[in-house]
Amino acid sequence: MNTIEKKKRRIHKSIEKIFKNRNSIPNFIAGETQISTGLAVYDHLEINAVIDTLLDGWFGLAEKGDEFEKALSRYLSVEHTVFVNSGSSANLLALDAVKQLKNPEKKEIITPALAFPATFNPIVQLGFKPAVVDVDNTLNISLEQLLSAVNENTAGIMFTHCMGNPAKIDEICEIAEKHDLFIIEDTCGALGSFYNDKPCGSFGTASTYSFYPAHGITTGEGGAVATNDQELDMIIRKLRDWGRDCRCKSNALDIDGECNNRFNYRIDNFYYDHRYVFSQLGYNMKPLELQAAMGIEQLKKLDAFNKQRKKNFNLYKQELSQFKDFIELPEIYEQADPVFFGLPIIINNPNIDRRDLLIFLNRKKIATRLLFAGNILKQPGYRDIECSVYGNLSVSDKIMKDCFWIGIHPGITEEMISYVINAFREYFSSQV
Repeated sequence: MNTIEKKKRRIHKSIEKIFKNRNSIPNFIAGETQISTGLAVYDHLEINAVIDTLLDGWFGLAEKGDEFEKALSRYLSVEHTVFVNSGSSANLLALDAVKQLKNPEKKEIITPALAFPATFNPIVQLGFKPAVVDVDNTLNISLEQLLSAVNENTAGIMFTHCMGNPAKIDEICEIAEKHDLFIIEDTCGALGSFYNDKPCGSFGTASTYSFYPAHGITTGEGGAVATNDQELDMIIRKLRDWGRDCRCKSNALDIDGECNNRFNYRIDNFYYDHRYVFSQLGYNMKPLELQAAMGIEQLKKLDAFNKQRKKNFNLYKQELSQFKDFIELPEIYEQADPVFFGLPIIINNPNIDRRDLLIFLNRKKIATRLLFAGNILKQPGYRDIECSVYGNLSVSDKIMKDCFWIGIHPGITEEMISYVINAFREYFSSQV
């Protein structure tokens, strides 16, 4: 072992000791410790992987990026995965690439009103027209309203598996196939969820993921686009990297590139370095090699993370049933095997004021969030956009008014859950 490797090993051991000492400190004091809605759970393995990439001195995507993408593809049961800088970027890239590949003359994309801007915005930004429909009691796109929205101007369907709860994706695919529509599955909050024993995100034309700290795994910031279409994969990669035509790895040591053809490309009547040929109007949505290194280690822990999320969800479901006169949880399809991103809670009693309840919980150090934008068409920035609305949006309106969510991430313990349940009990007993 050379001197550099010995020094690296000492660093690794030092980082490991830091995490062992940190984990030995009690991490929950009732009423004082914040119970967060989302938390990045990691240890020395991720930090040491990141340090190694920094010591190697290569920041742009290289071997770790390639390794992470391949590992993601295996996990998702898809052919191609492109690592990007955020889930929001993933949605924009996916739709832009589909637009270029399919060049649809039709301009409406069916999407639910209950949305996060990252899913809804690309539809407008890329010149499509949102065809807005309601959700059902699972918080997912209503199949009935989706069917009513399909018309001669429909190009595709773009939707989320809301909070990790799978939509009726098999049935959506049948509709899409019948009417020749593309599908973009926003799976940013559903990494590890299944429908009919198949991973969410492996059904549509393309699917998207987020690796923000609160999500299934984290790379700090980061995201991915997955597809089984090789041509679509190539367009996504070009769009991610400024529209660059060359697909050789940027750290290839061969002066002629991996293709051995770097200096033989022509523009007009002269040679031009293929690495500086741009065949798309692209973006810069590249993540870092150190993020890929972290993602590799996080992905190894995903099954354990998801197991804990399911355990926390089931415990909450059991305990919260005692408050059925005040609140309820979303329904789950029989074919679905969800890994919830967070725990959505719906107030079903008109005497309960959501604002008052949320203030109470937050003062108890129990963090809460609303379900993103609610009915996004009611948000100030969306009131004047051009869109079509098919049917009423009553469920989305209900969720906007009466829903919130709390954390069930792997950092949540049974002790914390017990404390939260007692807080709900205290509040609801005061309302009787």
